[in-house]
Amino acid sequence: MDAHKTIAGFSKLSKVGKIKWLVENFFKDPEVVMHELKSYWLTDENQQEVIDGISENTISNYPLPLGVVPNFVLNGVTYCVPMVTEESSVVAAASHAAKFWMDRGGIHAKVIDTRKIGHVHFYWSGTESRFAEIFDSLKSRLIEESEEAMASMKSRGGGLLSLSWKSFSSQEPGLYQLFAEFDTRDSMGANFINTVLEIFSGTIQNFFKTSPLLLPAERELDVIMSILSNYTPDCVVKVWVECPITELGDFAGDIDSITFAERFYHAIRIAQVDAYRACTHNKGIFNGIDAVALATGNDFRAIEACGHTYASRSGTYKSLSSCSIDQGVFKFWMELPLAIGTIGGLTSLHPIAKRSLELMDNPGANELMMIIAASGLIQNFAAIRSLVTTGIQQGHMKMHLNNILSQVQASSEEKEKATIYFMDKTVSVNSVRAFLDLLRNS
Repeated sequence: MDAHKTIAGFSKLSKVGKIKWLVENFFKDPEVVMHELKSYWLTDENQQEVIDGISENTISNYPLPLGVVPNFVLNGVTYCVPMVTEESSVVAAASHAAKFWMDRGGIHAKVIDTRKIGHVHFYWSGTESRFAEIFDSLKSRLIEESEEAMASMKSRGGGLLSLSWKSFSSQEPGLYQLFAEFDTRDSMGANFINTVLEIFSGTIQNFFKTSPLLLPAERELDVIMSILSNYTPDCVVKVWVECPITELGDFAGDIDSITFAERFYHAIRIAQVDAYRACTHNKGIFNGIDAVALATGNDFRAIEACGHTYASRSGTYKSLSSCSIDQGVFKFWMELPLAIGTIGGLTSLHPIAKRSLELMDNPGANELMMIIAASGLIQNFAAIRSLVTTGIQQGHMKMHLNNILSQVQASSEEKEKATIYFMDKTVSVNSVRAFLDLLRNS
């Protein structure tokens, strides 16, 4: 262990103190690194303080590009959708797909339900039949003692929707679970749900200690944890696009609309029967979903965890999207659980997240659910369209070329000539360097 690379009380140092210790112990050129890290600080000190407060031990900012997708027509409303992503071609692909469907009736979506879930997990040695006998009394106590914590949410039309219980004793002896469903309105609701669940935890423990319904031998109970679940299979949105096959038009490679529709359908079927393909297929869906979630200050990690769990709900990991060709109509759709919010948390704190929501006319949570899901669907459409026509690399390589040219500090003229030169050639760092060397030497 290198003693100079460990420290006590790091979190108590000032921001500059943290950087000074880091650059002096982990970098070869401390002054250059310190200057570079500080160069990414915001000039507005108040906004920088907000950004620093979002995380811990912050030393600098990590910029990612904020792009937009115009011509995004959803349920007849035209949006300009913000996306934050580092992956090449995501925004461009979504933009092309949005424009494609704008001319064919737009994207359609509806929210099916918005139920969110939380659990209290505990061990108890009693039988399931005995727990069923006392549950109604316990339930009444749970509702009564959480009333104050739920008052604000109830005033907005949300709150606790249901309380039930499960036993996992056949898999884990003595394990029980309180199962709670909530409506958190326009907030994602994690803090609200966890607060209520911890109240439930205390109520359960007190109930088992004091209730006359329980015998002395039944009073021992151990609450292990109280936490919301990021798997929300009943907080679901459906999104779809459809049009007559003949209106799909022709595609690159002399592919007509009928051939395209059939190839597209088969690509979706492959992702529904092969988990290897489904993984990459669904990752493409989350390219769009994560980008909008990040731009609006929502928890893309929770969204992804939920989506991948939902994709496995049959016992086999499958495509989240589906396709049909029926009576001359092409339809592409997806049902997806999305627990998101438009108030509270980062959505109300991050200055760019607030502007991203304003860009979309400050949607409520249900409207944003539909926008985010639609972003995933059109991103998926764009990817599959490329795969079954030109191949995925054509679009990716164009963006890859731009990145390489920027890395080697090519001039605007060199970038223009390189773009033309590599239109029909394989792109790599070495091939781009060789081209630029030839160009510059001549």
